Amino acid sequence: MLGLSRRGLAAALLVAAVAALLFPLPFRRHLKPRTATDPGSELEFEWPGVVRLYKSGRVERFDDPDTVPPSTADPATGVASRDVILDPAANLSARLYLPPAAEPGKKLPVVVFFHGGAFMANTSASRLYHLYASSLAAEVPAVVVSVDYRLAPEHRVPAAYDDAFAALKAVVAACRAESDSDGAEIEPWLAAHGDASRVVLAGDSAGANMAHHAAVRLRKEGGIEGYGDTVSGVALLHPYFWGKAPLGGETTDAGFRGAFDRAWEVACGGAFGLDHPYISPMASPEEWRQLGSRRVLVITAEQCWFVERARAYAEGIKKCGWEGEVEFYETKGEGHVYFLAKHDSENAVKDLAVVADFVRRC
Repeated sequence: MLGLSRRGLAAALLVAAVAALLFPLPFRRHLKPRTATDPGSELEFEWPGVVRLYKSGRVERFDDPDTVPPSTADPATGVASRDVILDPAANLSARLYLPPAAEPGKKLPVVVFFHGGAFMANTSASRLYHLYASSLAAEVPAVVVSVDYRLAPEHRVPAAYDDAFAALKAVVAACRAESDSDGAEIEPWLAAHGDASRVVLAGDSAGANMAHHAAVRLRKEGGIEGYGDTVSGVALLHPYFWGKAPLGGETTDAGFRGAFDRAWEVACGGAFGLDHPYISPMASPEEWRQLGSRRVLVITAEQCWFVERARAYAEGIKKCGWEGEVEFYETKGEGHVYFLAKHDSENAVKDLAVVADFVRRC
């Protein structure tokens, strides 16, 4: 890697190694990036096979070969899926999932789902996320809206948060069969089957972080006109929260922690520190208590990198003044978002059942 010092190279490799464990993406080392490489550029950050950020600010993103198209009926679940534009003005898209239980005139709960990937990777078409969303839609049953939000470093945080809140507003409007001011057509699956009174915000890893902040913003901004300031539930799956100081049993190794510190710095462009509420909700109880939801489910795993943060979230939300019900579920012997790659395992099936049961009760 041209222009990298020995220390910088070590840091880059450490970030790459941690990323390989954190997120269920193969390292696509032999893929060509979307833009031509400039041999005179110096690398600022690299996630091998995913994205390169140069010191000049230029970004190269690699195409993800492990994506799948929507289908009229998934062979395993019978769930239909299709890609839609949620908000034409913002060019905000999503993949919708409709379970076979969606009979004419029958309303179902709606899960607005945000995929993980450190704010930098994946789409709703990524194979593992397509599989999870389809399985969740069938298990509940529910209409699942898997949102495609803008990714860093091209679009730094808080762009993803803006897209998450825009998606929530668009889904609520579609479920209530309301047209936008520009006369855009209403999404028929949501209009026919989406129950606006039973909307659950959900996500894994960085997506769980986004679900949390969408619910906080819902109440902070006074809600959605004609809808209110509260969703039925928030489901946080292996939430990506972090902080400057180690929490509980977290490692104190500077190199290890530095990899996570650096990933957040790249995602937000250094605009928000490690103790900002965006990455550390526990740092601001007064904001935390504004979470606009009646119920919260926190799921984590014993070997998840962020397990201490998830435990602290579930315990702390009871004490910060938030008025609602919190549920906590921890899987023994598993790592971060294991349920994606090991979706057929006994533990993953149990995890899915916990999430589905939560949604049904919301």
